[in-house]
Amino acid sequence: MKKTLFLSPPSFDGFDGGAGSRYQAKREITSYWFPTWLAQPAAMVPGSKLIDAPPHHQTDADVLKIAGDYDLVIMHTSTPSLANDVECARRIKAQSPNTKVGFIGAHVAVLPEQTLKENTIIDFVCRHEFDYTCKELAEDRPWSEIKGLSWRDAEGELQRTEDRELVPDWDQMPSVLPTYAEHLDITKYFIGYLLHPYVSFYTGRGCPAKCTFCLWPQTIGGHKYRTKSPACVGREMDEAKSIWGSKVREYMFDDDTFTIDKARAIAISEHMKRLKLTWSCNARAHVDYDTLKTLRDNGLRLLLVGFESGNQQILNNIKKGIKLDMAREFMANCKKLGIKVHGTFIIGLPVETKETIEETIRFAQELDPHTIQVSIAAPYPGTELYDQAIANGWFARDGLISLSGIQTSTLQYPHLTTAEIEDGVERMYRRFYFRAKPIARIVAEMATDRQMMVRRLREGGEFFSYLRERKEQSRQRGVEAVSA
Repeated sequence: MKKTLFLSPPSFDGFDGGAGSRYQAKREITSYWFPTWLAQPAAMVPGSKLIDAPPHHQTDADVLKIAGDYDLVIMHTSTPSLANDVECARRIKAQSPNTKVGFIGAHVAVLPEQTLKENTIIDFVCRHEFDYTCKELAEDRPWSEIKGLSWRDAEGELQRTEDRELVPDWDQMPSVLPTYAEHLDITKYFIGYLLHPYVSFYTGRGCPAKCTFCLWPQTIGGHKYRTKSPACVGREMDEAKSIWGSKVREYMFDDDTFTIDKARAIAISEHMKRLKLTWSCNARAHVDYDTLKTLRDNGLRLLLVGFESGNQQILNNIKKGIKLDMAREFMANCKKLGIKVHGTFIIGLPVETKETIEETIRFAQELDPHTIQVSIAAPYPGTELYDQAIANGWFARDGLISLSGIQTSTLQYPHLTTAEIEDGVERMYRRFYFRAKPIARIVAEMATDRQMMVRRLREGGEFFSYLRERKEQSRQRGVEAVSA
């Protein structure tokens, strides 16, 4: 075996490289998802090391000191962080020229040759579902025999092998939880709407939904939901309980749509109840009342739900497969059952207008989930949204984030500018949270839980700082536009 390092490199302050389907960027408050995409192949390579630098505040110097001892470095990258990650690769290679450095992630999965051509410091990239590709690299197999690999040979010519099939049997995939326990400090990971400390991981990959903006199903995981059996997940949760005991306050099943297979979700929830574990998951707003009740009775605390827009035509345009009235009924059922909902929305989807932004703001207020996240539509390469943006001339600029790591709008429409899209995000946050109900919820949380009080005070300061930085960023671009 090659001595292998799996690396999520240092990045912008507060940058969440492990983020899900919407965007990798600096968040409104301190937010870090677990690096499941890196941890899964790391769990398959004996003796490997996993570094997730951003949440652990590890610097370039820290990483270089560790990387010098490894023969193979596999880095997770994304479209927003690519330039930063390439620079980290350059420093590793400058220090240890014989170390092989390659990238995994959605960006290189769909643009392998382009990435290699434009960044000659990279030795290889792993395409699409890359777990076994990484394993075989670590086993030092000849690269020409490893499926799903693109690389630069000794003469500088680009080579590629045939595509690798998607993982057929997820029960054979080792748990990432022992890898987390060995290499990560779980107290460094925060998500505003999850109890702290939490642990997030996948019990399968793929999503049958066809949302045009969603990254992972279109680039790596595919549209078939391939899963571990409830019995296998139950064994992993037994292991988690033996590792952390009661230290972990919440487990987050981060599968794109965990509830799509209701019978399986219920069977897994029965294991959670047996172990007396609190849990949450991603869901679509189509889960019926009886299923919700069963899941709640088995320890479900919170659902993360993508509502996206308050305009039905936009939902149709992005192939969301949800009706507004369905979302209303779903939210009513969750409130009746006492299930908290973190609702996610996107400003700037095709074809947004000032009026549809207003509809989304009012819809969010009407639904009144416990908390919300408002993202800017991010056209990642490999998604249908990206192809639509090119075909329709919607791109206003390159780059999905600013120099400070804050997400920016790259799209504009005939009746809506990038500045108006970005302003819509701030306006929606202010109009949702500066109401009596959300304020009362936050105060009640702080009054009953000292840890939550300290946390919410910190997050409040971060949130207002973020809004000020975004406003200044928009002002600067306005000045630059006038000057040009």
